[in-house]
Amino acid sequence: MVELTLPKNSRVTQGKIWPVPLRAGELREYHVYRWNPDDATNPRLDTYHVDLDDCGPMVLDGLIWIKNKIDPTLTFRRSCREGVCGSCAMNIDGTNTLACTKDMKDIKGEVKIYPLPHMPVIKDLVPDLTQFYAQQVSIEPWLQTSSVTPEKEWKQSHEDRVKLDGLYECIMCACCSTSCPSYWWNSDRYLGPAALLQSYRWIIDSRDEATGDRLDNLEDPFRLYRCHTIMNCAKACPKGLNPAQAIAEIKKLLVERRT
Repeated sequence: MVELTLPKNSRVTQGKIWPVPLRAGELREYHVYRWNPDDATNPRLDTYHVDLDDCGPMVLDGLIWIKNKIDPTLTFRRSCREGVCGSCAMNIDGTNTLACTKDMKDIKGEVKIYPLPHMPVIKDLVPDLTQFYAQQVSIEPWLQTSSVTPEKEWKQSHEDRVKLDGLYECIMCACCSTSCPSYWWNSDRYLGPAALLQSYRWIIDSRDEATGDRLDNLEDPFRLYRCHTIMNCAKACPKGLNPAQAIAEIKKLLVERRT
């Protein structure tokens, strides 16, 4: 029989059950992943009780309430609170999404919160996105031209501008990439849905003149072709985008230029 040994600190244990707030109204139970790299202990799930009469309706509101009223050591990222910055991406109720746009009413039972899956954890709900951002940089997400720069602006027709819809709205929250099994197992070589969506955004831009170089950069068995169209990325995207479709379009362009 094969015996497998789990990596150190991989087993999540039962954590602390924090006291119920005094004089609280309607309560909502939160189970939150906790891990501190400075401790030698395994990750744990702490239990909190959020007073809904003193808290906003979103999951992020509950986390902020916990940090302000119960446990100031709880660590997570957040910024805009409007679903624009992508900072508060985490796994909530088994789905990668933004805590600031996830309504507690959409969750049955306890609110279970983990960091984005298959990413190194810095602390608690904060994943290490260093590699994710490096992959974004590797596709050179900026306009590249060799023509003489116009005096005012690079003009674009309305029809060409419409082609960018569903691409430029990406907020790089990493929900899609961390939902992708191919990215889980090959994240060191596979760029993942988010980076490839952004790459297609510049490939299809009529003002960009580096299409050939961009396609050359992607024509690799791992950087692009690890996508197996599982569609987890489209399901997880909090902005309703479809990275899988963009990846399919890149593959189509690579085939067309060979003929």
